[in-house]
Amino acid sequence: MNCITLDHVLPRAFAVTDGSSVWGRRISFRRGERVRVEASSGSGKTTLCAFVMGMRGDYSGNILFDDSIAGSFSPERWSAIRREHLAWLPQEIGLFPQLTLRDNILLKNSLTNFRTEAWIEETCFSLGIGECLDRHVSRMSIGQQQRGGLVRALCQPADFIFLDEPVSHLDAHWNAAVAELVDRELSESGAGLVITSVGHHLDIRIDTCISL
Repeated sequence: MNCITLDHVLPRAFAVTDGSSVWGRRISFRRGERVRVEASSGSGKTTLCAFVMGMRGDYSGNILFDDSIAGSFSPERWSAIRREHLAWLPQEIGLFPQLTLRDNILLKNSLTNFRTEAWIEETCFSLGIGECLDRHVSRMSIGQQQRGGLVRALCQPADFIFLDEPVSHLDAHWNAAVAELVDRELSESGAGLVITSVGHHLDIRIDTCISL
């Protein structure tokens, strides 16, 4: 997948698009490009990610993956796209609190067999959560969960990586560590990056900044 196009997409709950570079416009995200979407709370950052990931369909307009209209995809095709082409760290993180961090990550990795356990452990330690691997998520801080969620999100191949406010609970030190990991993954895979922000910016090079 080389391009994701939003063709005049507008959430059905929205009536106007004044000032938006995304809603009601035609805009494309391209593989290899790094885009930051800046917006105030409640303007649709998480909604945008949910639309692209096929988790919600309450919008007008079309979303195209290359030249294919996403609204026509079967559940099976959506599953394959999420498994092979789109990585996503949602704002709510979504780890299972009753499982350990290790089990959460391995559950995702079992669907793709993309990472080795050695990579998972090494990456978790580089983000300061290695000691949390065998701890139940319910006993981890939100910042630790955010970093764990990123590791889980990267346990798959991806043409595009969507990060919804990925450093909202991190200090400058761990922001830098996350940025280093994401930058390395983008360089190695050639994936595109779409990152939403409401004031806590990931400390990483960005090619384009747009307003939602």
